[in-house]
Amino acid sequence: MPDDVLVVGGGVGGLVLARRLALAGRPVVVFERSDRFGGQVARQTVAGVDLDAAAESFATRGGTVARLLTELGLADDIETPLPEPAWLHRADGSAVPLPATGVLGIPGDPSARDVVQAIGRRAALRARLDGLLPARVGADASSLGELVHRRMGRGVLDGLVAPVVRGVHSSDPSSLPVETASPRLRDELRQTGSLAAAVQRIRAAAPAGSQVAAIRGGMFRLIDALAAECERLGVRVETRAEAGDITPGGVTVNGRRLTGEVVRAAAPADASGRRVTLATLVVEASGLDTAPRGTGVLVAAGAPGVSARALTHVSAKWAWVGDRLPGLHALRLSYDGAVPDAIQRATADAATLTGARIDRVVDATSVVWQRRPGGAWADTPEPAVGEGPAGTGLASVVAHAERVAARLSVDSPEPASGGRMEG
Repeated sequence: MPDDVLVVGGGVGGLVLARRLALAGRPVVVFERSDRFGGQVARQTVAGVDLDAAAESFATRGGTVARLLTELGLADDIETPLPEPAWLHRADGSAVPLPATGVLGIPGDPSARDVVQAIGRRAALRARLDGLLPARVGADASSLGELVHRRMGRGVLDGLVAPVVRGVHSSDPSSLPVETASPRLRDELRQTGSLAAAVQRIRAAAPAGSQVAAIRGGMFRLIDALAAECERLGVRVETRAEAGDITPGGVTVNGRRLTGEVVRAAAPADASGRRVTLATLVVEASGLDTAPRGTGVLVAAGAPGVSARALTHVSAKWAWVGDRLPGLHALRLSYDGAVPDAIQRATADAATLTGARIDRVVDATSVVWQRRPGGAWADTPEPAVGEGPAGTGLASVVAHAERVAARLSVDSPEPASGGRMEG
């Protein structure tokens, strides 16, 4: 028998990899330090309803996540957002609808009325120069921020792209690699000759309403299905398993030394990252009945009187949440770092960002998560999966884990001693 594959970490990447290797006939063991699987795909109960505690949706690009959900029997429960626009809370404290035909805030038509309304005529005129610049300008940019700045100027970068990237990727455009932000963007720029035309092509390939989707009942159902499938396939799993002394050929777990082919699916202890606080409120607020800020609000840096970087009107975005909370509204606000008095602050920010009075907070939670930016631990000696090497978002994590699993299946070692315990 070939060596066991020893997967250190039971997040989405680790479970996807374990399932795929088991389907290929590899013996797999998964070690998870906590008492549950899933990492940042987790459930919480608020006002008696199970809601997502972190990841609430997935990008539909490439179809990777949808294919996985189909294999797991969840295809009929894939749900797209309700067709309400998102809004932008600008640095001067005013709010406008987010331009409709963009990618990560990059406008497909800088002359569009909603673009001019959002960033002003002067910034929109500068953005139109993108159509006159040679395609090579910005084509070698290392970050999304550099690309947008060189092609469309500071107004688009600060006024549109930065708030969207802060809300979606929990990072700054200057630190977000172009391929992580939008894998096709650079190639489309080279082919079409302008950033706006590149955005139009990407939008045309992803019809309205299909850029993100979720699972009816919560994204955490993906973890339930993956764990059940791994068990069915004979994957051995251990929780509360503290792993250390990790090498490509072995790992020490709770004092036992195990040998096998190691895959890291959890960040090293010294990996860089940032903390993010997510506060979820279920409230009574009649002023929210008409979803005055659509499915949510992205916040420009420096906006007065607000410390949240984004608000999602969860019950206005996902029909299943609204159905389970009749007469109430679920709101989720995200913050950089650990936030003292997060629920109190979120309640105040929610009123500011939605323009509606919060009559009563029925229930609320706050959770602090550690985010690992793409590339944060991509250079470990053993193969690695998860947010660090794959980048932010379930689409990236799942696709990367599938690729690593395919490579390990092909490169399966010759029959050897098998995964074994020493000492």
